[in-house]
Amino acid sequence: MTRWLVAAGEGGAKLLPGWLRPHRGEQRWAAMAVVVLAIVLQVLLPDKFVLRPRTAAPSLEGAMVLVLAAMNPGRRLDQRHSVLRNLFIALISVLAVTNAVSTGLLVHFILTGGSTTATKILASGASIWITNVIVYALWYWAWDRGGPVERALAADTKPDFLFPQIADPRLDPDWQPTFVDYLYVSFTNATAFSPTDTMPLSRWAKMLMLAQSAISLVTVGLVAARAVNILPGH
Repeated sequence: MTRWLVAAGEGGAKLLPGWLRPHRGEQRWAAMAVVVLAIVLQVLLPDKFVLRPRTAAPSLEGAMVLVLAAMNPGRRLDQRHSVLRNLFIALISVLAVTNAVSTGLLVHFILTGGSTTATKILASGASIWITNVIVYALWYWAWDRGGPVERALAADTKPDFLFPQIADPRLDPDWQPTFVDYLYVSFTNATAFSPTDTMPLSRWAKMLMLAQSAISLVTVGLVAARAVNILPGH
């Protein structure tokens, strides 16, 4: 494949930026690594903040990870495979539901004045917050322009997220988004409670970022308030 693909437009031949060109596709390992981290964080949460039975969700998630690893061992994501995609979406969904339950249990525990130490509250809140960052990074990565496979095939030219390199291809003409970019977007959205350098364009992207900011704001606000004894029951 040549460095550039040429498209004819009204102004003559134009050079396509990297994110619009087909490419080899990335591997799934980075995404799977953070999934494993999320599962570990779920296992380490206290009983009062996990979905019962507590081993059900981590066991199901671990089984899905093993199946994905067996069916796609190190191959690049540049070919459509509906079974693998649906299984990965199901994995993210289980992670999301499980962490949503943990968030709800933590909020209920804090608001009802449950008795525990500030250290445990902070540790549990941090675990849930980190898992929330991971879950939304996975959602962004899996859905932007149809997902990593569709991006590798350059099947959809309408981005759901406006990265700086898309807004100005001169920054890096060969740039293509990878999972790390979506992890960064998720982290900054969770810490700033709003987009930073990457703007959501589609309505689903805006709604996901809105939901993530709201969850992060509630989690951080309540955990911090409880830890410094603003709320009763400390």
